[in-house]
Amino acid sequence: MCELYVKADPILYESRARSLRIRGVVTTLRLENQFWDILREIAEADGMTTNQLIGKLYEEVMDYRGEVLNFASFRRVSCTRFLAQRPGKVRELSLAQLAR
Repeated sequence: MCELYVKADPILYESRARSLRIRGVVTTLRLENQFWDILREIAEADGMTTNQLIGKLYEEVMDYRGEVLNFASFRRVSCTRFLAQRPGKVRELSLAQLAR
């Protein structure tokens, strides 16, 4: 069973940092490459860049919750929620659909 997981290309779980501006503040975010790839896919489906998507996610979670306790975990969970919405075949989902 675990063979599927242990044979994953190590580059997928290698961590990579990106700098971007959120609410006018330059910050550096670190995630595994696999999650950056999924975020890029979500962003493309919504017609935006990955940095724009991350900024929008931050704005929306702040508007909804008033705070972001662990933004890295929030981004990972957003990715897994996106993948969970694709039963059997690849579907393009908008950011609005992910918020449900």
